[in-house]
Amino acid sequence: MEERKYAWTFPHVKGTMSTANVMRMVLAALLPAAVFGIVHFGLRALLHMVICMITCMLTEFVFEAFADRPLAVTDCSAAVTGLLLSMMLPVGAPLWYGILGGVFAIAVMKMAFGGIGKNRLNPALCGYCLLLLLFSDTMRNYSFGDFGSSTLLGQFLQGTVVDPFPMILGNTNGGIGQTSSIAILAGAVLLLAFGIIRLRIPAAAAIAFVATLFLFGGRGFDQLYFTTQLCGGGFLLGIWFMAVDYVTSPITKNGQILYGLLIGVLAAALRLRGIEEAVVYAVLVGNLAVPLIEKITVPRAFGQQRLVKVHNEKHGGAA
Repeated sequence: MEERKYAWTFPHVKGTMSTANVMRMVLAALLPAAVFGIVHFGLRALLHMVICMITCMLTEFVFEAFADRPLAVTDCSAAVTGLLLSMMLPVGAPLWYGILGGVFAIAVMKMAFGGIGKNRLNPALCGYCLLLLLFSDTMRNYSFGDFGSSTLLGQFLQGTVVDPFPMILGNTNGGIGQTSSIAILAGAVLLLAFGIIRLRIPAAAAIAFVATLFLFGGRGFDQLYFTTQLCGGGFLLGIWFMAVDYVTSPITKNGQILYGLLIGVLAAALRLRGIEEAVVYAVLVGNLAVPLIEKITVPRAFGQQRLVKVHNEKHGGAA
């Protein structure tokens, strides 16, 4: 009987926590928002979560089995991708959207690039973008109960005056796991408390976001304006759970700050153009910019300048 191979990988050089343990902590941190989504939207929200998670895990398992790769599906990273994807979906979306988005996220945007640690873009965001591109009307229809198809942020971006308070508690429509800012922040506190993430990227993104809106939004220091922008459109979920992804974010301290600033500025610029899903595009563009950011922020090795000088002297100034 052929021996089955399993792989356990580590997301960073320093530290003893395995990828599986990190991903389990991320799943635990997502629970407050996920549970609130189920309580608020009902069992259909749970169905979306289960379908997306099973699809992502099964897709990774099948890909690894047929490609004769070590089985890494037990590291729970695919489960995190599925849960994040489901939390961005409107509850009224067809259930098979999660299957399509999950297969694309894992098979195309993760495994085709070599699996965990090698993908350039956040898989969950890519799966969501595919669905948004193919089914834009349905994906922007957040009808639920007495709520209309537009979210409070969507109404606000169209010029309607709204009360942002329901967006803080979560008593409104929107993505399944994006409506309650308190629940998302509770999960973020858990990630910070256990050292899973650092404050640099979310803080830099939030500061740049608010500063850009303050400078170019034409609303001055309007607290209701900033609260609506911060709590709507999945901005908090994006900066606390997606922008901080180990694989698609910079490894240097200065790089992480620059990366966060870039995401915040881009998200604000897109919001000023009336794009509700601004943080999705901002994070993906930030992912693409990571190689350049790391190139300009990686510290120069000690003695490197001296070695270059000696080399040039020996070779008559040649580079």
